[in-house]
Amino acid sequence: MIDKVLSKKLKSLITIRVIFVTLLLGSFFILQVGYRDFPHPRSTLNLIIALYTLTIVYAILLKRVKMYALFAYVQLFIDASAVNMLIYLTGGIESWFSFIMPLTVMSAGTVLNKRAGYIIATFNSILYGIIIDLQYYRVLPLEYDTTLTEKAFLYNIFAHISAFYLVAFLSGYLSSRLEKTSQALEQTDSDLRDLELFNEEIIENIPSGIFTTDIKGRILIFNRAAEDITGIGRKIALRQKIDGIFPFINPPIPPLPKGGERELETMEGVISHRKEGDRIIHLTVSELRDITEKSRGFVGIFQDITQLKKMEAEIKHKEKWAAIGELSANIAHEIRNPIASLKGSVEMLRENIVTEEHKKRLTEIALKEMDRLNNIISDFLTYSSPRPAEFHTFDLNLMLDDTLELLAHTASVRENLTITKNFNGPLFVSADQQKLRQVFWNLGMNAIEAMPSGGELSVNSRESDDFAEIIFRDTGAGIPRENLGKIFYPFFTTKDEGTGLGLAIAYRIIEEHNGKINITSNNNGTTFKVIIPNVNGKA
Repeated sequence: MIDKVLSKKLKSLITIRVIFVTLLLGSFFILQVGYRDFPHPRSTLNLIIALYTLTIVYAILLKRVKMYALFAYVQLFIDASAVNMLIYLTGGIESWFSFIMPLTVMSAGTVLNKRAGYIIATFNSILYGIIIDLQYYRVLPLEYDTTLTEKAFLYNIFAHISAFYLVAFLSGYLSSRLEKTSQALEQTDSDLRDLELFNEEIIENIPSGIFTTDIKGRILIFNRAAEDITGIGRKIALRQKIDGIFPFINPPIPPLPKGGERELETMEGVISHRKEGDRIIHLTVSELRDITEKSRGFVGIFQDITQLKKMEAEIKHKEKWAAIGELSANIAHEIRNPIASLKGSVEMLRENIVTEEHKKRLTEIALKEMDRLNNIISDFLTYSSPRPAEFHTFDLNLMLDDTLELLAHTASVRENLTITKNFNGPLFVSADQQKLRQVFWNLGMNAIEAMPSGGELSVNSRESDDFAEIIFRDTGAGIPRENLGKIFYPFFTTKDEGTGLGLAIAYRIIEEHNGKINITSNNNGTTFKVIIPNVNGKA
């Protein structure tokens, strides 16, 4: 890796050398600016030719050498020597080209490192100092201005040497920083590639189908599971919009909200698999944003729930038959008791072996059991075949007040039992008034029967958001914990009398109104909370 980087730097050095020699020195001779003032113009031209020749040799050797660092040092030393030779040929202390020497130092620090910069700076300092000293003492055949004193020569050498080492320091520092930055960028790039590969592997191996789209709904990512679930290849999918694969998305992409956080859009629909027929898909779509929170499109996750739906249908079918079996057993049990009483009474009346008073008593028992049978059948028909709800807007509190008034005058209410109510003004709802009256009557009777020794029944109503809440609270003994989950089952009852359908009917009626019944119970009493929507329930 290091040799590869150094090879690139050497190529750049060779290229820059050719450009520099061509533009600077070549143009110098073409324009012949001060050409005739040079002591050795022909030798200077030969030096330039030699530099071109060396550049060609460098380019040829670059593809063959293996020790790039040594090859770089050779070039740098030759460059430094050539620059000092150029300074000698063009006037020494009066040469126009002394500014090139710092460039060789900069090249060393950039191509190799800070150490190489100091080495070339030292080499330049020695050569330049020798040339200038020999010129001052007229050892070299170089003329100079006689007004230049010894101090001027010394200061010139000092200034150049200082520049060499300063350039070596700066170029080495910048080169090392650049190298560290490059290494950090390479490591970051490698980490990003690894992370991208890791993310792709995760996306490809997730069993759920995943896709992403742009703002217009064009598919950008379509993983392997998405191909398997839809039966559509990735290449085909990437040429489509998402509603072409999931036609049940309507609109093709849910509209973006204006500001704020986007909620997940969950939907189910059917797609046609090319080989396996229709498939039921559960799809969740959400907005896709970048790190600046700017919307880039959408991301969707989906599963094939065809088998799950089939299993749910089978379970419901089995539960239905189980419920029918249990219901049939309960009906048979409830009907068998009054029939047994009827049979016994009729047999005794047929034998005519009882007194007139006893006959009258048996006849009353038979009539009572017939009424009980009729109530069982009526309640069962109400539960199993309810009439459709008829929704009208009315004041729920007014209807509750009438129902509680009737409850207060039933034979079941004792002197030591009180009924209190807390209504906050009118509470209008859109519902079936008669059915809700039946619900509240059943809840009220259930509470009264739970307090045989007396107590208090309190009824509260209030409006909460878009719902109406009605709370029945008694002070009876409460319902055993093991029975709390069964009280809404048909024919479940702990009373000696009753069909066990009252609460089941109430539960079904509240379900028809898209509401719910919550129950809490302890040793201090039981609370029923009825919650129904009061949408459009305005007077």
